[in-house]
Amino acid sequence: MTSLKRLCLLFLVAIVALAARPTVKPTLYLIGDSTVKNGSDKGDKGLWGWGHFLPEFFDTTRIHIENHAIGGRSSRTFHTEGRWEKILARLQPGDYVLMQFGHNDAGALDDTARARGTIRGIGEETKDIYNPIQKRPETVHTYGWYMKKYITEAQAKGAIPVVLSLVPRNVWKEGKVARGSQDYGLWAKQVAEQTGAKFIDLNEIVAKQYEAIGQERVTKEHFTEVDHTHTSLAGARLNAAAVVEGVRATKGLKLTRYLIKK
Repeated sequence: MTSLKRLCLLFLVAIVALAARPTVKPTLYLIGDSTVKNGSDKGDKGLWGWGHFLPEFFDTTRIHIENHAIGGRSSRTFHTEGRWEKILARLQPGDYVLMQFGHNDAGALDDTARARGTIRGIGEETKDIYNPIQKRPETVHTYGWYMKKYITEAQAKGAIPVVLSLVPRNVWKEGKVARGSQDYGLWAKQVAEQTGAKFIDLNEIVAKQYEAIGQERVTKEHFTEVDHTHTSLAGARLNAAAVVEGVRATKGLKLTRYLIKK
């Protein structure tokens, strides 16, 4: 066999080997609170989080979706309980992280019931406390500090973080849904801008849709009598569709390539 033929044969073997190698699917990780995954994720008390329905919009033969959100957590406690650390250890280049926090961040810093609050804003302020839940000293940071941690650590792994403003509660004033544009929604946008992460204003998208439907129907169909924060099945589906709307509208977000075509 001549050298040229040998080279051609080796080239063909390499091409066949590459074609036969299985393609590794990227993973889309969801992190957040009960509005993303409620309870056991089985519709207990009629309550659902939007993360349960998100896979319906994606080609899951091409992307793997894992919903790691958990009820009652804030941007702080999702970190301090070690939940983010476990995800971070598995993150690969090309993975995505959708994050939505804020509903529980306004709580107390060191109460004996939850101890889950964060300092308001996105600055570098800290407060040293004794955490009565974990029974240890802890330095508490701002909401923005924890969000930046998720973003920058995901970026360092080559993953793509996407920050979502929190879905609105069923709270109205003069026919308008109360926005988060002066606090957690605003801060989510600011940390995304500071870190170069993609941002979806889910709060605004959903609020506009609620207003188009009307307060009476939203209350009856998209929430339950449990409270004004957690959505029914219909509400969670609406929120999941709103997330997808935001994904499609976000310039340069390649996550769109995995969406099922309309």
